[in-house]
Amino acid sequence: MAERTPFPTDPNQPASPAEDTYRGRHRDYAGRHGDTGGRRRASDEPEGLSVWATAQQTGPVQRRGRYVPESVKHPARMLPAIAAHAVHAYTSPGDLVLDPMCGIGTTLVEAIHAGRDAIGVEYEPRWSNIADANITHAQHHGATGRASVVRGDATRLRSLLPAVLAGQVALVVTSPPYGPTVHGLVRPGADGVAKFDNAYNDGTDRGNLAYRDLTGLTDGFEQILTGCATLLRPGGTVVVTARPWRKNGQLVDLPSAVIAAGVRAGLVPTERCVALLAAVRDGHLVARPSFFQLQAVRKARTAGTPLHLITHEDVLIFRRPAKSVSSGAPTCSQGQSGHQGSPGQPNAGDPGEGG
Repeated sequence: MAERTPFPTDPNQPASPAEDTYRGRHRDYAGRHGDTGGRRRASDEPEGLSVWATAQQTGPVQRRGRYVPESVKHPARMLPAIAAHAVHAYTSPGDLVLDPMCGIGTTLVEAIHAGRDAIGVEYEPRWSNIADANITHAQHHGATGRASVVRGDATRLRSLLPAVLAGQVALVVTSPPYGPTVHGLVRPGADGVAKFDNAYNDGTDRGNLAYRDLTGLTDGFEQILTGCATLLRPGGTVVVTARPWRKNGQLVDLPSAVIAAGVRAGLVPTERCVALLAAVRDGHLVARPSFFQLQAVRKARTAGTPLHLITHEDVLIFRRPAKSVSSGAPTCSQGQSGHQGSPGQPNAGDPGEGG
């Protein structure tokens, strides 16, 4: 069960004094990027619900004034409230936060606004440049933490980042891609609705994980999590958001594939929470679907398939075992290759088909 945190409904609002002094339930050490042997406090016991109310405001409202306008061009942006909730729940001020696929830098921005330090890795130069701009924007608007973005392939994480960071990261927050094209934005025209800003690049560079099939995606994500496990301090936390989708009417269970990848990377699953993509109003959920989600569900229901709108992301939480590995590499609990058991269809599709 996830802990109820003093998290502001709107990430555009400054943190309250309670948030600045909140100590996350996975607090394992004191001081800036230091280590006290993984000891836990009795006050860190979990309480509250595993449902994160992270869409009380729409995504555009959460980003307005807090991110540069170009941020909307990324095809798969994490809600700022999800990143902020994870940062407040699992870290304390001064901790180091990592996002190995940082996109426009949402995790980094929310971390430095909360007084944490952050480092991100991003494969696409276009998005890493926007992430840099968002970090600068946040620092000009009162963010007290420090952050930087490294351009490169996160499947080679240990060769990208300084060796001195090994064992220093308190929290990893990230999300795997859902395929080469996602919802993007829409523009009505004379010939109907046009879709734009719905791809990671123009398709000429296939190095992005988004262009792999599901097996390739989960294998690459396992490599990323293996690198994260080396950088995590003992007892450090990994938070991954993911959701299933439908490809040609068949369910692709990405969350289960992510859990299997984390276990093969030597991480221990500890929680499975829900981050709402819908608002809670008077005890009811108010869905915030994309145009294509709504269209896909309507078509499916017309055809007799009882699909529903997606109103949450799965939040998969892992910990690095407290006992460190002398070789510097995590011990995989289910073998090293990790190619077995990847569920789903041969190609990752658009989650907008509903699920």
